[in-house]
Amino acid sequence: MPDIKNFKVNLRAKYGRYIKLSIIFMLAIFIAAFKFSPQSVIPEPIPIDSTIWITVEDIESTIQKPKPPPPPQPEPVLANLDEVPEEIERDETDLDENAHVDFPPPPPDPPANDENEIIDFLPSEDQPKPIGGLISILEKVYYTEIAKRAGIEGTVVIQAVVDKQGNIIDAFVKKSLGGGLDEIALDAVKNTKFHPGKQRGKPVNVRISIPIKFVLK
Repeated sequence: MPDIKNFKVNLRAKYGRYIKLSIIFMLAIFIAAFKFSPQSVIPEPIPIDSTIWITVEDIESTIQKPKPPPPPQPEPVLANLDEVPEEIERDETDLDENAHVDFPPPPPDPPANDENEIIDFLPSEDQPKPIGGLISILEKVYYTEIAKRAGIEGTVVIQAVVDKQGNIIDAFVKKSLGGGLDEIALDAVKNTKFHPGKQRGKPVNVRISIPIKFVLK
């Protein structure tokens, strides 16, 4: 029993020493483990090229060709004073100063006392003719904006009576075309002075038809 008691006394006396040695030993192990443990590898940063490359491609320049000039303005064409002639387009205004209306032979002579009779048929040399020629009618004829935009072409026929003084009376549109061209043709004929038609050398009232052709060029 004395040995056991002596052991306990010695153990208690050396307890503090054992604690210190244990702490020192643990610290030594910890420091050794930390010192000799493999170090973590820090990856090196990948260099980044901050240069911005701009590629310029050659682009073929496009040159716009100038637009062609607009076509010339259309001009009306006055047809011959025939009974609605065939539709023949002309590149330019063509006037026949000797144009006339061919009529059949005249009927029997009218009564001498009928001063207001209207003659429908006369020989060509005795027919009424515009003073100054057909150009006097043509210079009053033109295309309306509506007719040009609508592309209207054709012939307007004006029927009228030329009295003994060469004035136009009872004029009206016999063949219409529209687009305001009927009114243009009618006014042109009404405002034209004529040489009166003659029968046996005397002025008479004569009914005539005047075709006016409109052509876009």
